[in-house]
Amino acid sequence: MRAKPPPPPLIEVRTIRFRRPVALIVISLLVMSGTLTACQDAGVTEQRASEVTQYGITWKFDRDYPVGQFITGDWWVIGPVNVVSVTPEPGPAPPAEVTDLGLNQWDDSGLQDNRERRNGSMVVMDVGPAQGYDSRGTTYDAATSITFPYELEADRSLISSISEVSTPNTAMYADLMWSSEKESGNVMKTAAVLTSLSETPPADAFRPSYVGADKEIFRASGLNWDLLQNLPVDATKYPVPSFAQYERYLERPWLDHLNGAWEGQWLLPVENQPSYGREIARIVGSASLLLNTDASQDQKRRLLYRLVQYGIDLHGMVRLGAVFNEGGGVTSGRKWPILFAGLMLGDPAFIPDPRGTVFHEDAQTYYGRGWYGQHALWQMVWHHGPRQPYQEKPPSEWDEWDQTSEDYRICCTVRAWVGQGLAALLMKAKVEWNHNAFFDNIDDWMRKTDQYAADRQGHERPPEETTSFDPFVDAFWDLHRNNVPAQRDGPTDLKWDVNATDDLKWVSNPAM
Repeated sequence: MRAKPPPPPLIEVRTIRFRRPVALIVISLLVMSGTLTACQDAGVTEQRASEVTQYGITWKFDRDYPVGQFITGDWWVIGPVNVVSVTPEPGPAPPAEVTDLGLNQWDDSGLQDNRERRNGSMVVMDVGPAQGYDSRGTTYDAATSITFPYELEADRSLISSISEVSTPNTAMYADLMWSSEKESGNVMKTAAVLTSLSETPPADAFRPSYVGADKEIFRASGLNWDLLQNLPVDATKYPVPSFAQYERYLERPWLDHLNGAWEGQWLLPVENQPSYGREIARIVGSASLLLNTDASQDQKRRLLYRLVQYGIDLHGMVRLGAVFNEGGGVTSGRKWPILFAGLMLGDPAFIPDPRGTVFHEDAQTYYGRGWYGQHALWQMVWHHGPRQPYQEKPPSEWDEWDQTSEDYRICCTVRAWVGQGLAALLMKAKVEWNHNAFFDNIDDWMRKTDQYAADRQGHERPPEETTSFDPFVDAFWDLHRNNVPAQRDGPTDLKWDVNATDDLKWVSNPAM
């Protein structure tokens, strides 16, 4: 893989379309002027303002414009709009800045000593590693960094950021992490999105994806609540996290438009998101399971809106050609939010083509003949070059990269996938996921009884197996894995073929 994880832990179409209007939403017009600050998850009525503020970022306009908020709290403005400035303003590094370039054990870093740009803004029309937020990131491209004043066209999204002055800082998701990873060296602090539209959206509108020019509007009134299970989990007996905890994790936009570039692990805003796929998969998995508990709709609503919003953002990136097939554990967790949002919105366009977009979990799982009798296998895919499958060989024949592959399987992937896999099964989405080896890898991992014990040739089963990283997920698995409704398998079994010529591609891979 091209990225380095932490050490293995022990433990142009310019359109706006309204989707599925279920009820008539009457939007009143309030005439106001001045600065408006974002409210949480409030589809507020249209107003007029000369500037708006969210997460410490203020966009100032040349005059009053019609503005409002999506149900996630993010601002929209009727464009084109002249954005005369953003605060904090973009510019060079401050004199007091202190940054650790953060070399990992592979002597890699996504950072460089470059003081040119901090607090940068972008209008992202295509996915790819180039970014204009912070020149400390090695994928910095000055041409992508917006200068102000800036004429923001209708059907465009302006992403603005605040850079950290010093690192490391406490990770927003620190409560999920072991002591060595509660702090983050990422150089971006936060980011917010201002969406310029050609017409006023409904009051129940989600923010359209922040990439590209297709600002399709999806509505909360079209959500299929009946798809969510109502399964009991007694919080007096089991470690059930609060909805507020996961609402905060998904509150702000997660910037994923770098197209899976491993350098993002050092860049992405620490108050917005995790930057490593292991934690992305963990968070979306646990959030999905919380939404399938027997909590009330009112308890679920905010978290549901925020998870659906993440899926809408990712769907927009996939439509522009995004792929999430980096090796190791970098790009896990992106497929399920897209499928979840599509299911909840009733939109089959969200279901990816199995031979099109490549997702991390699918690229790493396949069927074969494993050395201890297993048929659901795992492969690294990439780490400083293509890495060959290894599970067909016994450990006595592994080379250094084979052992590294096994380390990644244990530290950073399958164990983090359990929550999202279980949620997909509970919501009868196995056929939509359409990669059966993913689910079989999880079942093998979580099975309490080692059905392969007699064939391990003296090698112990890894002690991490039978558990995920998250006690809530473990409890939910034990309580409800056997309650999964009957459903069809996915119809397409494929393997992401890794070979020495670097000609990676899908090949047929029927279950054995």
